[in-house]
Amino acid sequence: MHTGSCLCGAITFTVSAPLKAPDACHCGQCRKQSGHYWASTDVRRSDLAIEGEAHIRWYQSSPKVRRGFCDTCGSCLFWDPPHRDTTAIAMGAFDQPTDTHLHVHIFTADKGDYYDIADGLPQE
Repeated sequence: MHTGSCLCGAITFTVSAPLKAPDACHCGQCRKQSGHYWASTDVRRSDLAIEGEAHIRWYQSSPKVRRGFCDTCGSCLFWDPPHRDTTAIAMGAFDQPTDTHLHVHIFTADKGDYYDIADGLPQE
């Protein structure tokens, strides 16, 4: 079981399954939302319990995806494609230990020009 929250604690969540290896997304939308790249793990909705859902605000960032953040502290928490049975959760929102490690960098052609990816992981 893994737990986590937004910065102020208005939203907390529990994942009742082992976490999948996270990816790091370098697309322009993720960088603008998070302030850098977005590291997240996909969680089956049936394994996710959220407390404080009334504090989640959703932004429809594309026709297929909405992004969830806390209406009190602004923490970016969720990347949610309603057509799938999973929700991506920001790795930084989890309490440690997560028992995971990044496994891939995605949308690297869109990465910021102010950093290099030098960890040896696959890049897509």
